[in-house]
Amino acid sequence: MKFNFDEIIDRNGTDAVKWDGMKEVWGRTDLIPLWVADMDFATAPFIMDAVRKRCENPVLGYTCKSDSYYNAIIRWVKSRYGLDVTKEMINYVPGIVPGIGMAMNAFTEKGDKVMIQPPVYHPFAWLTERNERTLVTCPLRWEGEMYRMDMAAFRERIKGCKLFILCNPHNPGGVVWQEEELQEVARICHDEGVLVFSDEIHADLTLPPYRHRPFAMISEEARMNSVTFMSPSKAFNMPGLSASHAIIPNPELRARFRKFMDACELDLGHAFAFLAVEAAYSNGTEWLEQCLAYIQGNVDYMDEYLKANAPKIKVVRPQASYLVWLDCREMGMTQEDLNRFFVEKARLALNDGAMFGKEGEGFMRFNAGCPRSVIERAMKQLVEAYQQL
Repeated sequence: MKFNFDEIIDRNGTDAVKWDGMKEVWGRTDLIPLWVADMDFATAPFIMDAVRKRCENPVLGYTCKSDSYYNAIIRWVKSRYGLDVTKEMINYVPGIVPGIGMAMNAFTEKGDKVMIQPPVYHPFAWLTERNERTLVTCPLRWEGEMYRMDMAAFRERIKGCKLFILCNPHNPGGVVWQEEELQEVARICHDEGVLVFSDEIHADLTLPPYRHRPFAMISEEARMNSVTFMSPSKAFNMPGLSASHAIIPNPELRARFRKFMDACELDLGHAFAFLAVEAAYSNGTEWLEQCLAYIQGNVDYMDEYLKANAPKIKVVRPQASYLVWLDCREMGMTQEDLNRFFVEKARLALNDGAMFGKEGEGFMRFNAGCPRSVIERAMKQLVEAYQQL
């Protein structure tokens, strides 16, 4: 490979949540951190070069969005997904979660019903509840090796809702949704008058041979009844730069969102946000392809190793993302005991599956976005703990 994903980078002492935050969460620092969803690979070098070049100028002043920033986004989504967008549709937001929170306040009122599909990215639930909206859940259906949408339940539970938050691709299950599922979601939400937020932050991490389908491309109904959230932050390992965007084709929805954002100047960005996005989308194809191949190798290694040495812990192979959903239900443990096992016996810091909803009980989320040697050490510790049971 042209790029070195085997390099071990010491992130201790950099205020990295994944590393320096372990003490606060677990009360110890001797765990392998495999929880927070950033990668332990070096941020893509062309992004670091762009940041360094900007720092050559000694003034970090207010920064505008150049045409080259917009054009980089337009070219990337067209070449990668066939999605046609214009400059006017693109709205900067300081991260996907803040962007969803802002859009939730722009398009709904307190008490309005918001539906999610657990087990799902946990901020969807707490954004809804902290903003005093009413949370409605429509759990996904487990089909042996992967989740699918329960469309019969979806049709019933969406009634009366104002908003549906779609995780596309899905986190933590790693599902690339089938086009038929997304078409049905688009039809139902259009007919019921429910706006769709599509969180597509893991789109660029879709693993071959799977292909991501932007929700806005599914149909004209989907395009005009949705807000799509995208960012290079996960794929190019730059979440600390808070650079994301909301794509809104519908001019009426766009005007409503911008009115809310303008009221508090929430879309100003910062000195590194726009140049980092431009660098990622203008130079990132080769780096990303090699990164995805490396991640796939990590998942393959985990899957084979656990099948051979700890068969009651099953890898739910992700179709997208470096986040691996581990099915531990055959171990017969309570969630509390399962968490204790991973921390005290295996010495691994993972995400508790129950944080994604009660439907996540019996599962753990494992971050495979790290050098292979770290994966090997983590698997060895996990199997040693497993065999001592």
